[in-house]
Amino acid sequence: MGLFIAQLLTGLANAATLFLVASGLSLIFGVTRIVNFAHGSFYMLGAYMGYTLMQVLPGAIGFWASVLLSGVIVGLIGVVVEMLVLRPVYKAPELFQLVATFGVILVIQDLALMVWGAEDLLGPRAPGLKGIIRVMGEPVPLYDLALIAITPFVLFALWYLISRTRVGILVRAATQDREMVAALGVNQSWLFTGVFFLGAGLAGLGGAIQLPKGGADLLMDFNILAAIFVVVVIGGMGSLPGAYIAAVLISVLNVFGVSYLPQSTLVLMYVVMAIVLTVRPYGLLGREEVVGEHGQVGEPERPIKPAGNGMRLLVVALLLGLMALPMAGSHFLLILSTDIIIFCLFAASLHFLLGLGGLVSFGHAAYFGGGAYVAGLLVSQANAPMELAFLLAPIGAAMGAFIIGWLCLRLTGVYFAMLTLAMAQLLWSLVFQWDEFTGGDDGLVDIWPAAWLSETNSYFYFTVVVGVGGIILLRHIAHTPFGYALRASRDSQRQAEATGIDTKRIQWMAFTLAGGMAGLAGALFIFSKGSVFPNELEIAKSFDGLIVVFLGGVKTLSGGVVGAASLELVKDYLTRFEYWRLALGLLIIFVVVLAPNGIVGSLRKLYERVRGESGDSAMPGTDNLAAESVSTVNKAKNS
Repeated sequence: MGLFIAQLLTGLANAATLFLVASGLSLIFGVTRIVNFAHGSFYMLGAYMGYTLMQVLPGAIGFWASVLLSGVIVGLIGVVVEMLVLRPVYKAPELFQLVATFGVILVIQDLALMVWGAEDLLGPRAPGLKGIIRVMGEPVPLYDLALIAITPFVLFALWYLISRTRVGILVRAATQDREMVAALGVNQSWLFTGVFFLGAGLAGLGGAIQLPKGGADLLMDFNILAAIFVVVVIGGMGSLPGAYIAAVLISVLNVFGVSYLPQSTLVLMYVVMAIVLTVRPYGLLGREEVVGEHGQVGEPERPIKPAGNGMRLLVVALLLGLMALPMAGSHFLLILSTDIIIFCLFAASLHFLLGLGGLVSFGHAAYFGGGAYVAGLLVSQANAPMELAFLLAPIGAAMGAFIIGWLCLRLTGVYFAMLTLAMAQLLWSLVFQWDEFTGGDDGLVDIWPAAWLSETNSYFYFTVVVGVGGIILLRHIAHTPFGYALRASRDSQRQAEATGIDTKRIQWMAFTLAGGMAGLAGALFIFSKGSVFPNELEIAKSFDGLIVVFLGGVKTLSGGVVGAASLELVKDYLTRFEYWRLALGLLIIFVVVLAPNGIVGSLRKLYERVRGESGDSAMPGTDNLAAESVSTVNKAKNS
């Protein structure tokens, strides 16, 4: 019994830090509707700021003053980020906002590296709270009890601020109806800035207050990011009581999981999130999400038409150039080109969901890595020939996408995206921890192609045929009846359903197809490298896909391919620099704020300006967009 109580108290102490960070994220989303992926970076900055201040301010008073000052300083940093990066994109589609915050993550990571260095910093002990007490014979740190005691006061303070003050009334009103608040004369910009200060400050406070339990390091931002999003989604986006309940639930379950189900530690919170969202689609205390004013990926700027003769000639020229690459005699160039084609196919499959379907998936890497593991396991465990394993890999990935899509498409917006993330992390956890079957962290090795493809030139030609063929197939599907129905579901779901289109079934089929094509890219990947590891299923791989789709241009058919090729080409050059993340993050922010149409969209607009056609054709108005939506629905219906 004593061990049970001690573990429960440890879970409640862990929940204190998790709630502080998650409550800030919940406040920011509730008012601004921004999915702030940089929130973990504010947590990391709070830890580093707290460590620095604690070296200067001695004693117990200095310790707690350092914690509070860290929250204030990080809150001010959050204000700078909000004003310079997020304020220009408040009216942009949700994907644009997400990518902007990911750029902030990269910038803050390298700035922290510049200031504090790469070594982990051990947090100081809290003065006066260094000892332990025994509960029924089991030791419990005094600092854990202090955290448990502090959390209710923080929750009460936030409740009082939101429920009993004028600022809180405005915040609650903004979470319900931002347009009405603006109509009443409230300056939304400063309201959003104030909320962002509070949310970032809470994250910084959480980072500083956990120093005696953990310290500060450069991986803190990503390590807590998944946990705080799980907490916020389980509790209900924008609900502070929900965030507290979810933080306690997740923290306590994790503590007991370590003791009684050690193999479940990586997967447990995602299982809980998947169960909660299946039973209550909007979290324990959440409400139905209102999709952003401009949707998740934005409204179409122009009709998507089949490629003209000029574009077809350009594609043929590029294919001929690819086929001629082996003549250059560069082994490195062939390997780089193979990697680019594989990544382009993966990005094209994700772009199919984003651009044509308007579905933002945070877990698309599950199908890329899943296809690679299906092929690898068939070869290593079943001694299957490479040809059979290669054919079954996309089928296996498509089957996984078929099941996950059925579960996820019941939800919309952020809840849909987060459930795709949960499912992907479940698969990653399974692969990572099932050592005897998947190889665990050691991965699968010695998975090579058949003898007739063993030469670098042969496999390169094989990759060109399969990879480019898959990309062309996805582009062709965009102009089939199915493609028109998918775009109709994206542009005007109610109108599409009124004409008899089963939009959910269409989206489900698109989800399955995109998963299968990502699995095809995964099969190409494993046989090109001879191995695969669990990191190919991780969140970072999915985010890479989202970033390249955005950089290329979400609203164009070729955006995913162009973005993937461009990033892969510059990655080798960028990563030679010590602070390459800073450069990449600034580039992403620059594109989001100043060139939101991406590479393809921006070049197209520049071309139209040169030709003097940048008037209504370049920036169609609301009537033109509405007409395009109607046209898409009618084409889908007639087809």
